[in-house]
Amino acid sequence: MGTSPSTSLLRRVFLILLWCTTGSFLLGTGLLVGAYFYVASTLPRVESLSDYRPPLITRIYSDDGTIIAEYSHERRILVSSDQMPKQLIQAFVAAEDSSFFKHQGIDFQSILRAALKNLQAGGIAQGGSTITQQVAKQLLLTPERSFSRKFKEAILAWRMEQQLSKDEILYLYLNQIYLGHRAYGVEAAAENYFDKNVEQLTLAECAILAGLPQAPSRYSPYRHYQRAMDRQRYVLGRMVEEGYVSREEADRARAENVVIKPRLNTHLEETAYFNEQVRRYLEERFGSEILYTGGLQVETSLNLEMQQAARSAVRENLRNHDKRRGYRGPEKILSEAEWTEFLATQQQELNDQPLAAGTITQALVTGSDTKGIFCRIGDASGQIPFDKTKWAAPISVVSAEREPSGNVDPGRPTRLPIGSLIDVYVHRIDPDGHLQLRLEQAPLAQGALIAMSPDDGQIKAMVGGYDFGTSQFNRAIQAMRLPGSAIKPIIYAAALDKGYSPASIILDSPLIYEEKNRDGKETAWKPKNYEEKFYGPTTFRQALAHSRNVVTIKILEDIGVGYVANYAKKLGIKTPLTRDLTLGLGSTAVTPLEMLSAYSVFASGGIMAPPTYITRILDRDGRILESIDPADFPHGMAVDQRLIRRPPRRVLSPETAYLITNVMESVVQEGTGWRAKAIGRPSAGKTGTTNDLKDAWYIGYIPQLATVSWTGYDQERPLGKSETGSRAAAPAWVNFMKEAVKQFPVENFAVPDSIEFYPIDTQTGLLLAEDHEQAYFEAFAPGTAPTRYTRDLKQSKARDFFRLDEEENL
Repeated sequence: MGTSPSTSLLRRVFLILLWCTTGSFLLGTGLLVGAYFYVASTLPRVESLSDYRPPLITRIYSDDGTIIAEYSHERRILVSSDQMPKQLIQAFVAAEDSSFFKHQGIDFQSILRAALKNLQAGGIAQGGSTITQQVAKQLLLTPERSFSRKFKEAILAWRMEQQLSKDEILYLYLNQIYLGHRAYGVEAAAENYFDKNVEQLTLAECAILAGLPQAPSRYSPYRHYQRAMDRQRYVLGRMVEEGYVSREEADRARAENVVIKPRLNTHLEETAYFNEQVRRYLEERFGSEILYTGGLQVETSLNLEMQQAARSAVRENLRNHDKRRGYRGPEKILSEAEWTEFLATQQQELNDQPLAAGTITQALVTGSDTKGIFCRIGDASGQIPFDKTKWAAPISVVSAEREPSGNVDPGRPTRLPIGSLIDVYVHRIDPDGHLQLRLEQAPLAQGALIAMSPDDGQIKAMVGGYDFGTSQFNRAIQAMRLPGSAIKPIIYAAALDKGYSPASIILDSPLIYEEKNRDGKETAWKPKNYEEKFYGPTTFRQALAHSRNVVTIKILEDIGVGYVANYAKKLGIKTPLTRDLTLGLGSTAVTPLEMLSAYSVFASGGIMAPPTYITRILDRDGRILESIDPADFPHGMAVDQRLIRRPPRRVLSPETAYLITNVMESVVQEGTGWRAKAIGRPSAGKTGTTNDLKDAWYIGYIPQLATVSWTGYDQERPLGKSETGSRAAAPAWVNFMKEAVKQFPVENFAVPDSIEFYPIDTQTGLLLAEDHEQAYFEAFAPGTAPTRYTRDLKQSKARDFFRLDEEENL
């Protein structure tokens, strides 16, 4: 019986379909295999992950190991798997890839689930990537969302599983992943959100971090706390489902009151000028790429306690100087309609950072009574007592329509219209929240202060201005300013090496120097003292103690301008000095750091220790790249290593260094540096004031620390009547040193064995009997003391001289 036509047709159709299906399968397989080999040949090598070197933070440390600055494009801190809590790893696995420990890099169920979602969405809506695939995407591929990239991702994930262990993949993942607010990796995130190191995290905190990878911004604990907690509960639930924690453990974690507290660097403002100096050095030395991605560890000489005291001293001194100039009036007048917006915005800021006593902020003037000015700061109310604002008096609060004014102009009162925005200092916060305030204003003048260890040149504190946020110009090391009388100790030290002694007598009398200007006209220069009077015969010691200009000019002319200029150079004054007699009055602009370097030579007994602020630099692996200590390179230095400390060298004799220090102690005890007595221990120093009062200095030291304080306007103009170095600069030095000296025992300046002491008559510079009531025991270098007594001095006719010839008096 034959086959029916319909059966034959069905058979033919079946065969055709079979051949087509088989052909399609073979073709698809061939294309897939071809695509695999084609794509695989273009993929990066997985082996490169074994040398995982992601961008890391460069950190700057103070001398006690405190982090004072960080520089990075990605804030990442590398931690080993051993440092990560087991529950942290489990939380990420439960939330991101529950089959991680089972699959070989690809989870086909997740891929299928994601594919259905993508078909429904008409595009790439869900990834379905395993942790291994995420590592492949982040470290080996671009972040584009396409099917071709997913194919590459899958191939790389499979390869990674063949090359790396699960622990190694988790190490890469948990250090690389972005977790919001510039935090890359779990250690940076732990610091960012909880002010903890990763090994200190609780289960509740681990679950919060594990909930972030899906959408770090959406689930940010800072911005969306409730969303973050909802996501935490989801992660804890997944951990229970996977058997990582019990239901009871999860419930306790959910009930935990998680405090979001970032690890803030509270020292940034205090150390800003110093940090910027370090940053510039690192960028110049290693380049921008290494600075921001290389993970350098930079140890510095900065002492945090001293730095805090320095910044506070400079700011307070500048505010006090500004108050002596008078009040300039309110910054702005707000209408009633603007009040509400301003106070609401201010209160929002205070919610994040509550007001504290000792801070300066803006306040809104709302009224007054007989006792003081009423103010608002956010939701809080306060008062400025009139008896605490005498520097701005006479002062009154007037209606909003009145013109504001300040008493900075002579004869004008201070008027504060209702709605005035003013700066205030929060003196005290009462238990009921009422604020006790003081009127303030941002100073117009600027200041600088540097403190340095004389023995090794290490900079311990550096303040380059009132506010780094307003001006990044570092006046401590960049400002070229006239030193005025602060240059005199250098001249007097040079004179000691030329045969002068502290008992040498110089006549303080009028001088006239005639010269021709460029037009050929004759002009006369008549040096004068600050007091505009002359004092007759004056000892070398008295002349420096009281900063006598005329005597200084006579000494300078006697020993030679060129000699002094060269002398200053060996003390660390790198700027070429003007080679004329105006050098005696500080006519060449120099930096505060240069002046401090010179004075530090006196403090160290004649040893020049070049300034340094970096003590050691290590790379990301802990290898020392630079150091001031030769012991860090016991086997010599490689090409990329170097010793950054120039060795100290003697530039003055111990005798000269001691004598100039001893004379500068008189500056403190009886002269222009009298304010320095307030630190309660032996110190030496010198004020500096330019003739036009545009620059004010005080440079002083104890045996263990030397400090310079400078005050002036950036756009040079007089600081004001009587604003000398003693008044405008020394207070910052004193307030700083009062705190800084607490770190050192009280010491006297070491006296070289060769120094001799003799009783002298300060009127003649000659010897007196030891028991004479007017005897002053003077210090002398060997062979420089007088040998004649005052009683042997014969009366002679007074005559003008630069320096009495001691031989005539012997």
